[in-house]
Amino acid sequence: MRASRLVRLLLVLQASGGTTAGELARELEVSTRTVYRDVEALSEAGVPVYCEPGRGGGVRLIDGYRTRLTGLTSDEADAVLLAGLPGAAADLGLGTVLATAQLKMLAALPPELRGRATRIADRVHIDMPGWFHRPDDTPALATVADALWHDRRLALGYRRPDRVVERIVDPLGLVMKAGTWYLVAREAADIRSYRASRIVTAETTGETFTRPADFDLAAHWRTAAEEFARSILRVRAHCRIDTAQVRLLRLTNDPAAVREALASLGAPDADGWAEITIPGESVEILAHALLPLGEHLEVLTPTPLRAALAATATAMAARYG
Repeated sequence: MRASRLVRLLLVLQASGGTTAGELARELEVSTRTVYRDVEALSEAGVPVYCEPGRGGGVRLIDGYRTRLTGLTSDEADAVLLAGLPGAAADLGLGTVLATAQLKMLAALPPELRGRATRIADRVHIDMPGWFHRPDDTPALATVADALWHDRRLALGYRRPDRVVERIVDPLGLVMKAGTWYLVAREAADIRSYRASRIVTAETTGETFTRPADFDLAAHWRTAAEEFARSILRVRAHCRIDTAQVRLLRLTNDPAAVREALASLGAPDADGWAEITIPGESVEILAHALLPLGEHLEVLTPTPLRAALAATATAMAARYG
């Protein structure tokens, strides 16, 4: 543990050109006293490090000194791929590894490029989840990720709405969708997706597995997501729409529903209106999704959807009339 910290200390000094003991303590998550002990240990090991007292002073390396400890380990190289998503790296148990990898990369850059890299980090931040999204609690995710890196079979306890079920799976990939983690895994002959926050227990079985050579995580996820989006669109509304206002469909309808609806759009009549079929999850959800189109849309069927929109329109007229 201390050896790793000494390497990080050395890399911080090389990347920064020198900083205060207090800043080093915050970076390494140790006390200032520990920083001074580590600086002394580096000095005794032959590293030309010194403490400059007074205002503007700090811990520095002698000008021109560069360590050769800048090669990335395999874990650090993996973590660099998550450099724009520090929260994701932390979820996967790679937070500290990512920090060390970034320091190594900064230390290996010439001064002019090092400055540019740090300016980018200061000015650009990627925040993946949507505005009102609370991050899921995923206590088993680091265990799942470790099994994924090493092709180890997992025994999962997975929470269904009414019970916890046991599953033996081969982890094939992890996907973050809008801030939510999903495990893509093979169960027997099927490849399924599991929401990570519903994994209540995860343990390796002691077995390894052979990953399918032709498995493409991104392609699988795209196909699975499209199939899921289509599967929940169980209700279809046959409508007439003012074709000049078709763009309004995108405001409150799922993208998969909009794609299907646009594919069904007929030729406009003399008044610019055309028939269209709009899918949705239920009559209630469709009623809310179609209401913003107001007078630009007329639902022809199903009758319950017409009745729901008429009831809402009547209530609104009474409220505002």
